[in-house]
Amino acid sequence: MRARTQLIRSNLKHARAAWGHIQSVTLQALDELTRKYHLSLALGDVNYINERWYVTHAGLLRLAERRCCSGIRVRPVREFCDSLSCRWVFKAIVYKTAGSKGFVGYGDADPSNVSSLVRGAEMRVAETRAVNRALRKAYGIGLCSVEELRWPSSAPSPSDNHTLPNKTCASNGSNHGHPRLRDQLCLLIRKYELDPTLVKRYAVDFCGTETLRDASRDLVEAFISTLADEAAKDRAALICKLNSYNQLAEVKS
Repeated sequence: MRARTQLIRSNLKHARAAWGHIQSVTLQALDELTRKYHLSLALGDVNYINERWYVTHAGLLRLAERRCCSGIRVRPVREFCDSLSCRWVFKAIVYKTAGSKGFVGYGDADPSNVSSLVRGAEMRVAETRAVNRALRKAYGIGLCSVEELRWPSSAPSPSDNHTLPNKTCASNGSNHGHPRLRDQLCLLIRKYELDPTLVKRYAVDFCGTETLRDASRDLVEAFISTLADEAAKDRAALICKLNSYNQLAEVKS
């Protein structure tokens, strides 16, 4: 009981810190989610997008572990898959107990409904969506998951939003370090509780360089400014974008 109360307080604190004023009815919904499913904002189990709560893949997996899920079976629905057009459909079955019949969920993905950041990873996105739907059915979660949200095919990538000169950094150590810029970036990461590794991947993609050290000071300044604006305007959307870099890294590996 004490742990649940602490989690409720923690979630409310994180929600207000991240998104400022939230309507009381929306906070009540978060309270109910916390009580019923023990979901944690700090761990990324839930996201707040366009004034609505969305559960995440990580949150669903943690819930399944807490409820001692017996297993998850996933397979492609081959008659609906087309590798040439990067369209994939998966079927997932969640078994809450060893003897259960299972809860079925389907997930599809193609270039028209995934973020440009994970273009080429449609197969994994479809698999994740199928698992999410099956888990939501199994544990009675009516909330849509973040990974099931449709992304417009025309959605610009971070680098598309900024036409900046592709300067290379000078070879001396003073420019490579960006001491004050690094401090600014660290402050943003701490303030908005961002994942440093994902922020770094976003920065490299934004700057269009192999590593952040190769980026010019102007590019790094532009990235920090963009990151600050995105975090202040819609932290939840920024978190989704950063999580996309995590999926992209898994594909490359």
